Amino acid sequence: MAKLHYDIGYKSENHVGEELCGDHVKIVHRDDGSSIVVLADGLGSGVKASILSTLTATILSTMLNANISVEDCVDTVAATLPVSSEHGVAYSTFTIMLLDPNGTANLIQFDNPPTLLLRNGRSIEYPHTEINIGGKQIWQSLLHLRKGDILAAMSDGCPYAGPDNSYNMNWRVEDIAVYLERFATRDLSARNLASQLVEKCVRLYANRPKDDTTACIVQARAHNAVNVLFGPPADRNDTNRMLNLFFAKRGMHVVCGGTTASLAAAFLGTTVEPIGQTVRGDIPPMSKIEGVDLVCEGMVTMRRVVEYARDYVGDNLLHDEWGKSPDGASRIMHTLFEEATDVNLFVGRAENPAYRELGVSFGFGAKVQLAQELAELLRQMNIHVKVSYF
Repeated sequence: MAKLHYDIGYKSENHVGEELCGDHVKIVHRDDGSSIVVLADGLGSGVKASILSTLTATILSTMLNANISVEDCVDTVAATLPVSSEHGVAYSTFTIMLLDPNGTANLIQFDNPPTLLLRNGRSIEYPHTEINIGGKQIWQSLLHLRKGDILAAMSDGCPYAGPDNSYNMNWRVEDIAVYLERFATRDLSARNLASQLVEKCVRLYANRPKDDTTACIVQARAHNAVNVLFGPPADRNDTNRMLNLFFAKRGMHVVCGGTTASLAAAFLGTTVEPIGQTVRGDIPPMSKIEGVDLVCEGMVTMRRVVEYARDYVGDNLLHDEWGKSPDGASRIMHTLFEEATDVNLFVGRAENPAYRELGVSFGFGAKVQLAQELAELLRQMNIHVKVSYF
């Protein structure tokens, strides 16, 4: 059975008037390809809730990463955190997802809304057993995930979201499942799917959330490699070696830069052809080469890609800008952050003399810095990245 890759993303919205979120998500990616995900929801809102959820998620993820049993983890959380004088409870509610690359998922839930499982675009039921740990009733499920499956965990700010202090009975967990089914087959990343759900809840709250609202999405995906060639080599004698290595890689092939595209086309025995007119005035037009999946301009386009990527791993406010545009930077963003699980960056360190003549500081140092930052942003999304310089 082929190994699965887990695309994991989350989005949180604070209780109205609060600077800190009372929910906390902790993700640990392990060297063997497995992942630990904890979504904790602290009691109440504000500073106290934030401290409770952060400590709960940190303790649980750290101990689970050390292969300590779930029972001992929960007992430790209960013994470590102070008891709330208002509620008489020692810690926050939580959802734990232990994800194995072979497809096994151990799902552990305490008092959060039930985690949804979507398969083939539909929400399906799954079995659970109840276990008692320290007087707390814990739901535990052992799932066997398939490619395309989606797990949707949430804090209790998601169900019953409404514009006043009364529950919106038309927005139950079952209704959230129906809502997510609309997006489950649209090839959205986990982060963007989480954003869709939280933004819907915020709208139901009339943009004034009465509770901290968090969604955490896990998508089980097959491995998909994307190879990016960015700039010609510093030594032109390395051109054939670089291109041989680049085109020998399986997966999609993306070429960035005019000179780079010319070298790639010559290597393939074909030509570079322009594609129509400029889609956006601030992003140079794309081209096409037979045998290459995507051909874009170099530094200007890649700088915009990195700007989008910074936002994507942060608040993800620019998704509508690049998610619906066919320009080169938007196409690369979609390819790298919504399709790729493994990225190979081939970075040529030659300086473009055209930029030097124009007095533009796009030397090889700037190119390397862009490549390094892009690689780090991709790694933050649990994408495996290898960078090779020429």
